[in-house]
Amino acid sequence: MIRHENRVISDFAKEFNFDDIRPYYDHEVQPMLQRIIKDLIFMQLISNLWPEMTFEEVKKKSQNIHSSYEFQLEFMHAAIRKILELSSSGLSSDGFDQLDPNKSYLFIANHRDILLDAAILQVLLVEHGFKTSEISFGSNLREQGFITDFGKLNRMFTVLREGTSKELYEISRKLSAYIRHSILDKNVSVWIAQRNGRTKDGGDFTQSGLLKMLNISGKKHHFVENFNKLNIVPLSISYEYEPCDYLKTQEIYLSNLHTRYTKAPGEDLNSIVTGIRQFKGKIHMSVGAPFTEKELTAIDKFENENDKIKAFATIIDKKLYEQFKCNPVNYIAADLLEHSYKRAAKYTPEQKQGFVDYMSKNILKLTGEPEVLEHVFLKIYATPVLNKGE
Repeated sequence: MIRHENRVISDFAKEFNFDDIRPYYDHEVQPMLQRIIKDLIFMQLISNLWPEMTFEEVKKKSQNIHSSYEFQLEFMHAAIRKILELSSSGLSSDGFDQLDPNKSYLFIANHRDILLDAAILQVLLVEHGFKTSEISFGSNLREQGFITDFGKLNRMFTVLREGTSKELYEISRKLSAYIRHSILDKNVSVWIAQRNGRTKDGGDFTQSGLLKMLNISGKKHHFVENFNKLNIVPLSISYEYEPCDYLKTQEIYLSNLHTRYTKAPGEDLNSIVTGIRQFKGKIHMSVGAPFTEKELTAIDKFENENDKIKAFATIIDKKLYEQFKCNPVNYIAADLLEHSYKRAAKYTPEQKQGFVDYMSKNILKLTGEPEVLEHVFLKIYATPVLNKGE
């Protein structure tokens, strides 16, 4: 173990320079904040995120911010709470009592909204007596200079997604080392999605590639030790009304018509804004118990490394399904999809008609065959119920 720029670096991380993917160090925060506060996008954000403050008040308050954590506490916490107040009917949670505020964890989470999934975790961590975590975000969002700066200010680190096979392998090695460095050396928790990009079809499935990436920075043939040190926690978030549901419906529909779906310029930014503004109903975040050495040892009994990874992914998925909180709309969608009434006890006729009207209104915004679009829309809401076997 060595020290680099007054920071502890373990042997597994010492060959890498993390400057191109890491969040801002504390000493970089004040200069960066003073730069981006003059950005036109930041000025537009002020009226939406901090409507009670004038630009001059925000500017004055920002002069006392000297770390990302301070920025999150003084600015972002209230902003996210305001978003939830305006666009949801309440946030609930469970499972934080299973965690130790003095430990760092790797939250492997289902991913439904670009911004809010991880942002809500930060709010709840603070309110339950924990420090905020670092957050992974895809390099596809780096096309917007302000978004990158704002993200790094909020303790986000970049997941690079493009390159040759050789380059992607090296990217995985570096990312794996950085995550392990954050948790083991810095004692800072990390949020990462269980897959590349958001779940579009309602199915929360952990990609084997994610677990393989995490394992790269550990010791060869030390499955239990490698994952045990990361303190992995399955994290599930559920929204009564799926963020960007009609946009996801359109994307799935078009993807089924073409071999490759190409995003339009500014589409990610539009999804961020839509996810913030769209009414989401009830929101629930469920924190699972950290994986134990005993659980990992049971998985380690598989002889083949790929089989171990697949088994681990399956168990994470099972925990996420169990933690996902279904709402009446999910049961309604499942019954409509199957043309059945077997879950009718889970909702009222009024709730069913309300959801049908909601779906019909959103389908009218889309391009394509109405019946196919409706099937896609219903599947987004029904899949969590089907995954749980209810």
